[in-house]
Amino acid sequence: MGRAENDDPPVVLLVEDEPLVRMTAADELEEAGFHVLEAANADVALAVLEARSDEVQVLFTDVHMPGSMDGMALAEQVHGRWPHVRLLISSGYARPKADEIPDDGRFVPKPYRAATIASQIHELVRMAEG
Repeated sequence: MGRAENDDPPVVLLVEDEPLVRMTAADELEEAGFHVLEAANADVALAVLEARSDEVQVLFTDVHMPGSMDGMALAEQVHGRWPHVRLLISSGYARPKADEIPDDGRFVPKPYRAATIASQIHELVRMAEG
């Protein structure tokens, strides 16, 4: 069952390996009106998507993470398997070019402001719905 338009908050899958950064970002996104699912790495994120891909509208991932793949490889996988999920990528180190992010995904450098992330996610959700 898909999400009911305009009734439920947009669902964001947040993928961040640093627990404090993940907790802070999740709190800020929830305060901005999103429902947040959390994952510590790409493997956990893929498991969440396997179970709940019909709910997730935006993947918000860090680039550098331990595990089987980084955030860019995760974005490629998500785009290939769940093309309805929009992509927002962040990093304090890497600066991918726009054409390196699949499906009109966005990049926001760290450190970022919560308002910037919320604005980007709202825009991505509008793109997905429109």
